[in-house]
Amino acid sequence: MTSRPTWLTCLEHSPEQLFEAALWIAAEHDILLKPGLLVDELANLRQQVLVGLPCLPAGELAQPLIRRLGDLGFHEDDEMPLRPQAALLHRVMQRRRGQPLSLALIALELARQLNIPLEAVNFPGRLLLRSPGADHLLDSCTGRRLYPRDCRELLARVAGPDTPLQASHMQACNARALLLRLSRNLCQLHTSNDDPLAALKDAERILLLAPPNAADHLTRAALYHELDCPQAERFDLEHALMLSDDPRERVRIAQHLAKLEKAGTLSLH
Repeated sequence: MTSRPTWLTCLEHSPEQLFEAALWIAAEHDILLKPGLLVDELANLRQQVLVGLPCLPAGELAQPLIRRLGDLGFHEDDEMPLRPQAALLHRVMQRRRGQPLSLALIALELARQLNIPLEAVNFPGRLLLRSPGADHLLDSCTGRRLYPRDCRELLARVAGPDTPLQASHMQACNARALLLRLSRNLCQLHTSNDDPLAALKDAERILLLAPPNAADHLTRAALYHELDCPQAERFDLEHALMLSDDPRERVRIAQHLAKLEKAGTLSLH
């Protein structure tokens, strides 16, 4: 029987323990990681942040908080090709370099501990932050204010010039959505860095977090294919076939299943 993931317990805690959950996700990829030690390290970081914040009402401290993290060396990881360490929270804490989402997780936890109103915005291609009620968003890496025109320009860069800015792009997202986005980031990074076994851990987590859909089952099926696990690959292909609404995709999946049967691989494993 598979044990219950600790990150899921953190997610179901009241209030949700987002930062700890992200650390336990990182621990799935690093057996030496002790999440409790990183929680203590964050307490030290909180004190460094606190001494540099201006004397303003809590509702005006979101941008200064992010900028203070920048002063302390926390910046976007611009290494190319990007590696999984840009998304694994303990490595981001150590290196002070990471993806916007990972940096946002640190800022969100510090804001929670310091009673600074701050929420995540699930913007396409780049996780943003916002002080509730503000007329602008905040870049999670620099603290730069982003007004609607800036958001349209950002959306054009990440999704194409013809993509319209929609209200759904500006909505706040909860802890579950953040962990799902983190898991997708990790799955992509581990795949692109030729580590299908690590990517498989992320793909399985995605299926626990996301509503059932064909794309996620196809992602895991591709990883099982690379790892030469045809029975597991067939399981995900069959589920993708049931969930897909695209006729052409259904044909491709059915053809792939037929090839598995024809090759006789299932009888060998």
